[in-house]
Amino acid sequence: MKRIERKHLKEDELAHTVRVAREYVEPREAMLKKIGVVALVLVVAGVGFGIWREWSASRGQEELAEAMVALNAEVVPAGVEGAEGLPAAASLAATGTFSTEAAKLNAAIPKLKAAADAYPGSDAGIRARYHLAGALASLGKHAEAIAAFDEVIQRAGEDSLYGRTSLLGKAKAQIETGQLDPAIDTLKSLAARNDHDLPAEEILMQLAHAYAQKGNRDEARKTLTEIVDKHPGSSYIPEARLELENLKG
Repeated sequence: MKRIERKHLKEDELAHTVRVAREYVEPREAMLKKIGVVALVLVVAGVGFGIWREWSASRGQEELAEAMVALNAEVVPAGVEGAEGLPAAASLAATGTFSTEAAKLNAAIPKLKAAADAYPGSDAGIRARYHLAGALASLGKHAEAIAAFDEVIQRAGEDSLYGRTSLLGKAKAQIETGQLDPAIDTLKSLAARNDHDLPAEEILMQLAHAYAQKGNRDEARKTLTEIVDKHPGSSYIPEARLELENLKG
């Protein structure tokens, strides 16, 4: 008897649950259908965005790779045989060599810019803009280089590797254009970080150059002495010693 009563109670509870659900759904059926459609659209959009992002990343890597082919091409002076006896070329379309460093950089810059502009926020786009900034600086286009380094810093962040190396690149370009105070501030900040990803002696050498160019010989000597004392195995030692002698003179 008790078993039958429990069964009836369960059936009554189930019937009550179904009735309550029906009473809730029926007046809201149209709204719930809309919600379902919206949810489906969001799922489809999410999947589509993921596919697009993967495709964009792939395309960005391809464009960056094409640009790096030009940037890393061999420089062989005109009239000199290149790899495997091939003559030096004036454009990438020939043998993959260039007659001058400037020719190589001028060929690489449009490709790097195209890759950077097409996918600016992607890893490939950030790397492309970093190399673009370096190529511009090597050609003496320091104002354009500073702008490109700034964009890398903005997109990658100052604490990222590309952000920190861009700060160093920007400081070098600022020294070349006489913007000594901001360059000194940046270099001092980088030196204080003691970042193992950046060569400390290179930062100090650039800082010494900025001090010397500003006319602050004492700080220049102090910085060069720090290179000699703290980085005895550095390739910058001969240059640091030479500049110390010049400052004494």
